[in-house]
Amino acid sequence: MIDFELIKALRERFEAARAAVDVGVLRARLDELSEIMARPETFADSALMRKLGGESREISEILGHIKNLDSFFSFSSEAEKNGEVDALELISDETDNALASLDSLELYSLFRGKFDLNDCIIEIHAGAGGEDAQDWAEMLSEMYIKYAESHGFAVEILEATAGEGAGIKSEAMKIIGARAFGRLKKETGVHRLVRISPFDSNARRHTSFASVLVTPVVEENSEIKIRPEDLKIDTYRSSGAGGQHVNKTDSAVRITHLPTGTVVACQNERSQIQNREQAMKMLLSKLTALRQAELEAEKQNGRKEQKKIEWGSQIRSYVFAPYTQVKDLRTGAVNTNVNKVMAGDLDLFIIEALKNQSKL
Repeated sequence: MIDFELIKALRERFEAARAAVDVGVLRARLDELSEIMARPETFADSALMRKLGGESREISEILGHIKNLDSFFSFSSEAEKNGEVDALELISDETDNALASLDSLELYSLFRGKFDLNDCIIEIHAGAGGEDAQDWAEMLSEMYIKYAESHGFAVEILEATAGEGAGIKSEAMKIIGARAFGRLKKETGVHRLVRISPFDSNARRHTSFASVLVTPVVEENSEIKIRPEDLKIDTYRSSGAGGQHVNKTDSAVRITHLPTGTVVACQNERSQIQNREQAMKMLLSKLTALRQAELEAEKQNGRKEQKKIEWGSQIRSYVFAPYTQVKDLRTGAVNTNVNKVMAGDLDLFIIEALKNQSKL
């Protein structure tokens, strides 16, 4: 028996999600992407082709979901009106598919931020706690890499500082793909781990912390002015993988923006010039995120005073012992399969955080 009240509720969700998506703009963007990808210079750039291809596939899928849902609800209205047995059975069979399409459309409709379409940079820093915290930072790095790969995103490690004995002290990675920032922006904050420490000979339970900062990749921003006199630039030898080149030249670059205390570093490229260029892009992205957070804070508090932006709020707890559970402290979302989460299954937390944001 078909639950027409459920169909009605799904239709209301569909209408709300569709109102947030401009179909005309999507179709125009799809045509534009097709034209850009047909250019010889674009075809020769594999990274750009991968990125544009991902965006094109995503838009095509969303337009397909809208078309399928239109057909589903139109057909269900006629079937309810006429009471045809065969039609009612078909609707029953297609309800699950319609629900899956609706979930995808609703998620897409949540990406309304200024930089949601952009690539992003994820910075991970181990907190206090020595080897446990450094190991936890590396575990988070692997989790985000697996998440990115499962969604067809590319990953570039921009900078990594090895831990003392285990793990990493810090790492910066670039996630390349359509709406990478939109998907991952709510991961910013402190992530807490509770487990039996593999570094404790007495097998005691330890709590470790690591901070995550997600910023959009921004090529230019007229609102952000970076003056040379505001920068402190240091060079040092790379500490990560890189063959014979590593540790023989001071190619790695660290830039400090003195007015804000913002620090970025890059050691991924082979030359100091290339690392400096990449670090400047990272700095622009980070300052842009800071400015956006300031504007949001002003909006939330209804006044224009400048506020200190804190990245340190705890957002999620990962418990390996005495029970297994990952809980998002902002939304209450829970997954008891901690190993699955560490393998990159973050969609539950990401979607709930985006939905929670849309209510604010």
